[in-house]
Amino acid sequence: MFAPIVGLVLLATAPSGLSPLGVVKSADTEVDKILSSQGATVDKLAARADEFIDFVELARRALGRDWAPLSKKQQDDFSATMKGVLRASYAQKALGDGRRGAKVEYGEEQIEGNEATVATTLKTKEDTFPIVYRLFRASTKSGWKIYDVITDEVSLVSTYSDQFRQVIAKKGFDGLLKSLKARREQLEASAKK
Repeated sequence: MFAPIVGLVLLATAPSGLSPLGVVKSADTEVDKILSSQGATVDKLAARADEFIDFVELARRALGRDWAPLSKKQQDDFSATMKGVLRASYAQKALGDGRRGAKVEYGEEQIEGNEATVATTLKTKEDTFPIVYRLFRASTKSGWKIYDVITDEVSLVSTYSDQFRQVIAKKGFDGLLKSLKARREQLEASAKK
């Protein structure tokens, strides 16, 4: 199930004038270029994500109603931690076997105001993964950014949201943040090995 999430985390910068479908196509081309190069590293793949993914929006949507009561410092800390977890986890998987040799088929984009979806299908030797990218733009003058990926009708944001609510109910926000930071450190340490 990680294959579409790899796509989310590793997308490249795209010019702000591109449509949502154009953004996804451009990003896939860049990811494939990095993965097929001799010098492909977790850092190179993750750096591309920094240019395109809005981790603050992803974190905000994943926390849902628990986001607004947080201070700006807590929101920033949580977003940075989420970014670290996603970068370390999925960039490593992409370098392992993730998207190598996979073929992407593009469906249609649907735009409603400043929200959009792009349907794709990722085909590997063994499986076919239907993937829907959810994008948004802050205004009509800004570029599209991905904030969610849905595969097999399972949303990355919704999955995190469900897990976060459970942890917050047991340990509070500070407990959730502590757990995420420990996970990020573990993933980053294993990436350096």
